[in-house]
Amino acid sequence: MTHRFTLRVYYEDTDLAGIVYYANYLKFIERARSEWIRTLGIDQREMKEETGTVFAVRRLEADYLHPARFDDELEVQTTTEAVTGARIVLRQHVLREGEVLFTAHVTIVAINETGHPARLPANIRRQMH
Repeated sequence: MTHRFTLRVYYEDTDLAGIVYYANYLKFIERARSEWIRTLGIDQREMKEETGTVFAVRRLEADYLHPARFDDELEVQTTTEAVTGARIVLRQHVLREGEVLFTAHVTIVAINETGHPARLPANIRRQMH
């Protein structure tokens, strides 16, 4: 399953040349992951309150292929590659009109309130498969 999230590049997302500042791609893919989680019916605030578990990025490998520019409409595609007891591995692509501009391989882990690894609640693991 691939989740799709669209966004527009605003002036604040760009540098003086009108090109998206590199760190903003990380914000774009974070927004897409948050919306993906929401579409699965997972309330992250509720998960924290009930289980003390939150998601954190453990590892991220990114490739910047082509620049996005001011006013571009982008699509972020998020695909699940693996789900284990305590981690989720995702592949994310940022596209403009079908052209891949940016890719990321992201490992998300579950942690408890003390920052230690935690198991993903079983119902959440099932929803992510």
